[in-house]
Amino acid sequence: MLRIDVVTIFPAMVQAPVADGIVGRAVEAGLAAIAVHDLREFTDDRHRSVDDAPFGGGPGMVMKAEPILRAVESLGGEPSPRHVVALLSPRGTPFDQATAARLAGMDHLVLLCGRYEGIDERVREVLGAEEISLGDFVLTGGEVAALAVIEATVRLLPGALGDDGSAEADSFSDGLLDFPHYTRPAQVRGRRVPEVLLGGDHEKIRRWRRKEALRATRERRPDLLARAVLSAEDQRLLRELEDDKTPTPA
Repeated sequence: MLRIDVVTIFPAMVQAPVADGIVGRAVEAGLAAIAVHDLREFTDDRHRSVDDAPFGGGPGMVMKAEPILRAVESLGGEPSPRHVVALLSPRGTPFDQATAARLAGMDHLVLLCGRYEGIDERVREVLGAEEISLGDFVLTGGEVAALAVIEATVRLLPGALGDDGSAEADSFSDGLLDFPHYTRPAQVRGRRVPEVLLGGDHEKIRRWRRKEALRATRERRPDLLARAVLSAEDQRLLRELEDDKTPTPA
């Protein structure tokens, strides 16, 4: 079971979302345990202060180290290959599917939600914490990022999805974007489902899906395609795409 602890000054922002959907069902099934902790409970002054002015001057406030350190220490465990403390920060390593898969293999994940101008650097140093970013943009706080990390990670736990094959076919699971999906009816406002999906030939369907995944990745995320490990079949399909004038399915 994966244990996840979230430290935040806005616990309600995290508690409600993790109670529903796939994450909530995973918790009910005993696949994960998620606890949300109010950082203000670990302060030592009557104002329950979690921030202070930055040394050296400048705008905004910085989150104090001691309340965060006390909060994490109360949870037990030390950073190790199976115990990860992560700061949600725009200066962190970009979060991706490979990171989610790595975190899904942990025993204990502690997520620290920053606010204001950031967290005192000594938190990272003392805890040996890693920093995770959702991307090259800035959020008001780390709560939304923490929710994204939780959902992406928990859904990869064995048994979290109704069909474990769903996770294996996700975008980014093999370095490519996902192929297009269709369901009933076969025609919607003049647009039909590709005939190959209606024929029942599973090998043709598999090949079509792989080709469309390659097409989507080449058109929308060529950076991913440049890094992907491609099979000989993938190389053949890419060569076909060079001469294929069929537009990407809408």
